[in-house]
Amino acid sequence: MQYFKKDEAGDVLNPNEIVKMITSNFDGVVVKSSWGETSIFYNPGHLLPHGVYFCTIKEKDGANDKSSNLTRDGIYRLSIGLPKEKYVEIFGRVPKRPEKGGCVNTGHIFTQTNLLMPHPIYAWMGWVCILSPTTEFFGEIYPLIQLAYRKAEQGYLKKK
Repeated sequence: MQYFKKDEAGDVLNPNEIVKMITSNFDGVVVKSSWGETSIFYNPGHLLPHGVYFCTIKEKDGANDKSSNLTRDGIYRLSIGLPKEKYVEIFGRVPKRPEKGGCVNTGHIFTQTNLLMPHPIYAWMGWVCILSPTTEFFGEIYPLIQLAYRKAEQGYLKKK
């Protein structure tokens, strides 16, 4: 599967459409939105205080995270928490944790749209991201969301 496709042609998905697809296709999912970020986590029955996060959608820059320049019209960042083994399979070694307010040093331009890349802040934990994916490209990265969901299920069982 090709994760590095960059194709600007196509309709960009609305963040709400992504949330709807995830909540419709995965059991035990809880969605929490605040301050321009929607967090999607696995927490069946709301048994844990916060559950286990596996996806987020960020629609505006934060004080310590301006690396994706989310102030641009129509730009948002979909982030996916992969197992580190999958991250390494796609991008090679996991980068070092950045200093507060900084971003990882991977050589990526974190403002590019419709391109799978390491998460600018949380790549060190195996997270990846894509800015404003098209419908077509979302279909190609959907298996990564499924993998992140399975990782969250396992993490939930350890915390429960």
